[in-house]
Amino acid sequence: MQAIILAAGMGKRLGKYTKNATKCMVPVNNKTLIEYAVETLVANNIKKLTIVVGYKSEVLKKFLSDKFNIDNLNGMTIEYIENPVYASTNNIYSLYLAKEVMAQDDTILLESDLIFKPEIISSLIQNPEKNIAVVSPFEPWMDGTCALLDSENNITDILDKNHFNWNETHRYYKTVNIYKFSREFSKQYYIPFLDAYQKAFGRNEYYEQVLKVLSFLSSTTLKALSVSGEDWYEIDDPADLSIAENKFATGTEKLHLLQKRYGGYWRFPKLKDFCYLVNPYFPPEQMIKELTSNFQTLLTQYPSGASEQSLLAAKIFNIPPEYIAVGNGAAELIASLGEKISGKIAIPYPTFNEYPERFIHAETVPVPVHSETFQYTVCDILNTVKKTNAQSVLLINPDNPSGNFIGKQDILSLCTELYQRNVRLFFDESFIDFAEPDIRYTLLDEEILKQYPNLVVIKSISKSYGVPGLRLGIIASSKTEYIADIKKTNAIWNINSFAEYYFQIYEKYQKNYAAACDSIATERNRFIQELRKISFISVIPSQANFLLCKLDTEISPEKLAVHLLEQYNIFIKDLSGKKGFETGNFIRLAVRNKEDNDLLLSALHEYQQK
Repeated sequence: MQAIILAAGMGKRLGKYTKNATKCMVPVNNKTLIEYAVETLVANNIKKLTIVVGYKSEVLKKFLSDKFNIDNLNGMTIEYIENPVYASTNNIYSLYLAKEVMAQDDTILLESDLIFKPEIISSLIQNPEKNIAVVSPFEPWMDGTCALLDSENNITDILDKNHFNWNETHRYYKTVNIYKFSREFSKQYYIPFLDAYQKAFGRNEYYEQVLKVLSFLSSTTLKALSVSGEDWYEIDDPADLSIAENKFATGTEKLHLLQKRYGGYWRFPKLKDFCYLVNPYFPPEQMIKELTSNFQTLLTQYPSGASEQSLLAAKIFNIPPEYIAVGNGAAELIASLGEKISGKIAIPYPTFNEYPERFIHAETVPVPVHSETFQYTVCDILNTVKKTNAQSVLLINPDNPSGNFIGKQDILSLCTELYQRNVRLFFDESFIDFAEPDIRYTLLDEEILKQYPNLVVIKSISKSYGVPGLRLGIIASSKTEYIADIKKTNAIWNINSFAEYYFQIYEKYQKNYAAACDSIATERNRFIQELRKISFISVIPSQANFLLCKLDTEISPEKLAVHLLEQYNIFIKDLSGKKGFETGNFIRLAVRNKEDNDLLLSALHEYQQK
């Protein structure tokens, strides 16, 4: 068994990474793609490797000669074939140049821009089938050539981009660009058709097209070996490189790389995200269908300006439009607030870091909280204001990450006291809809806002309403000049058409939303009871869609987070190093639906047993 790697391309889309080196010399977690490939081939006892080179070929050759020698190649030889016209040809010509080598022995063929788990090559070699294409069930992040299989894993068709049908993706398998060809197959079928195809269509084509012709002529020519999308990745640009580093990192590095992404976890379909906070029970299927049915119109039309967005939001919350501004997520509104707030601002810690990090012109004074439960009261807030002469207060209710909750009458009395002291209250009620139904309330009320012009209410629609991808948030106050100033700060088209349409149709689904919030409250109570059965976890009471949990002293939050990520693809919030958690070991767990929560519970029980 021999191997051929196609490595002639320039990798232009990788920019700086291929300015002075080849595409296969791009490092993923401090090791180059070509090193991963060569080490895997050596481990699988491949004795001959041929690399088709072109762009920066001398650089690659020197790199490999410096990295590998007789001792670490285990007897494998590396030979090179030059593609002098790499800039004007495609991989079909590179493979054509290696056709005589292909005819000499059974061949593992792979491309140089891949990172993959070594087990793929082992499985390919050990498989009794002689001619195999490695494929992967199609996932939304995949791009390029796909295959169709029959019930016996024969490849019945190869589909290029021109014949791709998004309605049929449930049937598709993405080609991984790793193959095993027998010597007989190469000589009898592939090489003759490679010659003919190149003569007919030229050298700027892809070698998969030859497989397409062969699959059309015979459905039993090539078998498929299906592997998970978690086991490989193709790197064409810096975004691909970032994803590959996440996929193939291990231990704390894997955890830290995921933490730095701040979202985008749809790129990792198997990941269960217990870190970021959304509503798992909303929006309902019918609402999603309504949005989907208008996709083309919304995609191709401009959204309305800020004034129209305020009208739509005002209708939902039943307050005057001049009281409300809509943001590209609450994060945009927090940033706008940060530009305007100065003086001392009282904040209970721990808190949502986005606020103090954006309040760059203000001096933060911490409100004391209970050292074990992180609970605090209106009295604690008022005492801090009196002692420090704070001009503003930030209150997230329920608070993040503690879940601490203060009832409506206490909050209204706080509003009164602060109004009398000319102190402004910034009240973030992003999680308040998840409180128990009998204590649930809102300050987005025209009479309350009128009575307390010192009150500014912020609400993240992304978190509460389960649409973080739309990026929606609102800010409200009866001090209309303040709201007008916020609108001027933000761009006129800060909201896209999808988000605007969501606001437009929301009223039809208000009952669904109320039911979804009730479902979270019910599931949260069940989840808390089940978590309390795990010996090393103490759960802090919460009225939000997340739970603050204290771990036993011998349990490291980071080690637990790494274990859950590596063993179960579960991502939790490690609170180590966050201000307010200087002592004790704490994590935060999102409340997802019952099925997902049970997966986490099962993983934690297994961890407890170990």
